[in-house]
Amino acid sequence: MRAGFVLRLIGALYHYEAPWRTAGPRLRAALRQGHFGLTLTLLKQTAQRLQALTLPRSLLGQACAYLLGHWAPLTAHLAHGRTQLDTNAVENAIRPSKLGAKNWLFVGHPDAGDRAAVLYSLLNSAQRRGHDPHAYLKDVLTRLPAMTTKDDLISLLPGSWQPPVATE
Repeated sequence: MRAGFVLRLIGALYHYEAPWRTAGPRLRAALRQGHFGLTLTLLKQTAQRLQALTLPRSLLGQACAYLLGHWAPLTAHLAHGRTQLDTNAVENAIRPSKLGAKNWLFVGHPDAGDRAAVLYSLLNSAQRRGHDPHAYLKDVLTRLPAMTTKDDLISLLPGSWQPPVATE
């Protein structure tokens, strides 16, 4: 299998990266620069050879063209220790919205989709900041009618919202 070697090279990058997850950004960038060089050189050479041997419209030909076409961002990744090798974390975070997308195509009024997107964004932002989405929404909807200016709304945004203090 021609692509097997490419997959092993990519696996080697992940193998190197795994123990570096707890390293700080500067150290991780230095480790990448010190360890990824040979693997990335082999990966590029292999993709170039495979591209020359395969039809451009074949799946392997398309994969090689994609890899080589994105070579600059891939190698720029070496200098940035805050980045990840893949977008799995982002994809996992947006999966619930993607799964519900077909359900939201017909939400009634044409403006309802925009409103649902705003509400969904607010709730996800609140959750990412460690707030309970139910408590956040309940508090915001309770306080919203008393707001008189747009400036009052700032305290309701997920980044500045504080849960109400429980009183007994």
